[in-house]
Amino acid sequence: MVLNYIWIAFFLIAFAVGLVKLIFFGDAEVFPEMVASTFDMSKTGFEISLGLTGVLTLWLGLMKIGERGGVIRIFSKAIAPFFRKIFPELKKDDPAYGSMVMNVAANMLGLDNAATPMGLKAMKEMQETNPDKSTASNAQIMFLVLNTSGLTLLPISIMVYRTQLGAVNPSDIFIPILLATYFSTIAGMISVAIYQKINLLDKVVLSYLGGLTVFIAGIIWYFSTLDKEAITQVSKVTSNFILFTVIVAFILMAVWKKVNVYEAFIEGAKDGFKTAVKIIPYLVAILVAIGVFRASGAMDWLVAGVAWGFELAGINSDFTPALPTALMKPLSGSGARGMMVDAMTTYGADSFVGRVASTVQGATDTTFYILAVYFGAVGIKNTRYAVVCGLIADFVGIIASILLAYLFFY
Repeated sequence: MVLNYIWIAFFLIAFAVGLVKLIFFGDAEVFPEMVASTFDMSKTGFEISLGLTGVLTLWLGLMKIGERGGVIRIFSKAIAPFFRKIFPELKKDDPAYGSMVMNVAANMLGLDNAATPMGLKAMKEMQETNPDKSTASNAQIMFLVLNTSGLTLLPISIMVYRTQLGAVNPSDIFIPILLATYFSTIAGMISVAIYQKINLLDKVVLSYLGGLTVFIAGIIWYFSTLDKEAITQVSKVTSNFILFTVIVAFILMAVWKKVNVYEAFIEGAKDGFKTAVKIIPYLVAILVAIGVFRASGAMDWLVAGVAWGFELAGINSDFTPALPTALMKPLSGSGARGMMVDAMTTYGADSFVGRVASTVQGATDTTFYILAVYFGAVGIKNTRYAVVCGLIADFVGIIASILLAYLFFY
């Protein structure tokens, strides 16, 4: 529903701006350019979707190998003690724990298809012990905010788009996204903990968060001591080494579990082809709307206005063309994806703007969509403070993305 209103708004605003430019500035080319953009962007959307087929097929095949090899179970066992502390209202043997942990583990690995069913199952299991069926419980809110913060270890889809749009090193955003999504998740968790009066100073919680925070702080400190060329080189080598190590680990675990690796890959690869074909109409629709919005001049006016505000405050404004991705992210996943693609298409996949947009896209998840789907699945109408905490996580993730992009790429 939100995307419907956004899509209509793009066209109406573009039409209004076009009229202003035609009547007051005598720009006779604005409407021909807007119409031409509809054809150009529909072609671009189709070509991008078609080009995604091979890479999506590859990575979803590899993800299926990891899933069959028991990667999710390993993650589940690793984070289960932590979950029992941040969901104090659930009983120790509550069946929702298993579904929640599996959901978060699948999200961290970029297995969206596996994550959503487990997430919905977790919501239904928590709903069974929820005393007020129309109001979100504390456990449900914490779980939803952890989802909206989008903690991700493998931002596969973003690297796929960067590959298709010509990035020399598509995985160079791997470490910045990992750091940004960490800050987003911590912010969301702390905000919920304050509302629910959860003790984050518990030794189990501190051991998890403290250890991870020290590790993240070490990474940031290390990269802050390097010059730009060294940051680029170290990030490039480290990112690709980690990714290839993950691939090999997935294969070895599957072999150890006596999984037919080839068949598992083929099964996942089939999903990759279906996914690439499935996103064609969605990508074309949003890119056409964005193309019209940009061709009318509305996008330039928006970015220029925001840039002027930052420059007035003495802040570097080179990141502002990537802000449409950030503003769209909480509202619509496909809309934000379209904005990211538009930024990389317009400025280049390896441009500073393209990398900021990519990092922002991976920093958080789509807050309003997730809340609508998960709460709607169990009939909850009163979401309490879930939206506020979700948007806090989004805001922190976006700010972190911009700052990290300056550290790594500027």
